Amino acid sequence: MRRLFLTSAAALALALPGAAGAKTLTISWWGFNGDKLDQFIVKPFQEKCGCELVFETGNNADRLNKVKIRDGKGVDVIYLTDSFSQIGVDEGLFQKIDPAKIPNLAGLHDIAQDPQGGYGPAYTVGRIGIVYDSAKVQPITSWADLWREDLKASVSLPGITTTAGPMVVVVAGEKAGTDAYADAAPAFAQIEAMKANVVKNYNTGSEMINLFSTGEVTVSLTQDFTLGRLREAVPTIAWAQLSDGDIAVLNTVNIPKGAENVDLAHEFINFILDPALQKVLAENGVDAPVAKAVELSPEAAKGWTYGEAQIASLKRMDYAKMNAAKSAWVDRWNEIFGM
Repeated sequence: MRRLFLTSAAALALALPGAAGAKTLTISWWGFNGDKLDQFIVKPFQEKCGCELVFETGNNADRLNKVKIRDGKGVDVIYLTDSFSQIGVDEGLFQKIDPAKIPNLAGLHDIAQDPQGGYGPAYTVGRIGIVYDSAKVQPITSWADLWREDLKASVSLPGITTTAGPMVVVVAGEKAGTDAYADAAPAFAQIEAMKANVVKNYNTGSEMINLFSTGEVTVSLTQDFTLGRLREAVPTIAWAQLSDGDIAVLNTVNIPKGAENVDLAHEFINFILDPALQKVLAENGVDAPVAKAVELSPEAAKGWTYGEAQIASLKRMDYAKMNAAKSAWVDRWNEIFGM
């Protein structure tokens, strides 16, 4: 059900002069970092637009499914990770944006400007890579190192139904010298060969961190936002510097096809792409910036996917092909790991 954002944002909207009868912009997002988003996005935008912001919250799958059930109606802007927004694109749930209404679009890194064929930009970028306990493991420098003999019974892989799980299949295909989307058999032969190294598949970041803290594993794949918590649990955790590049994870903003306030939706998207706001969000631990004009101190940049060189080095996944292949991959993965 639609509900007001459970922070002071709801009270603020009611308190704003002229809020009664004002336009309402309905936004679907995760809802975490609520106080900071209220301070830096919700309150300033409401004051700017003289409108009311109303929110739906939840995980990617649930929120996207609500839009699907309503045939693209009921929400004006939706925040999703790129694997899920690609599903929305493929299923015709979103409308194309008008770049002329989002002038800040031109100032983004190339990877963020148009990741899915005109359906909306990425407002932040992260990466999936390999982490390892540097006190117990020799440096890891490529994805192929996951198959090293010295890592027997040391690795945790993300479950196949997580964001990062299907990426293991793509990486395994690259090791086999084939395209896993076109022919997955060689990729799964490589995963079978890696099985002796794998202790357990994890399904949540907390589960993965616990495996490191108890010493059950010393190597895993993860997204960069978990790095801080990992190092709190195990200070010797290192992020591998991979010669063949980390994998990009983009969070996108899209406008569903049944949006009632399309112009206001464009205005909001342009607002969150403003370099000044992107800098503030990064400095306050909310999101990595995608605006090229943002300059962060080394301390503020620590832990973020940041800067032209790092962003340009990221590998992109073809989520249209991945989503089409995922069902068969899940079955084959479960055969190997006995799930």
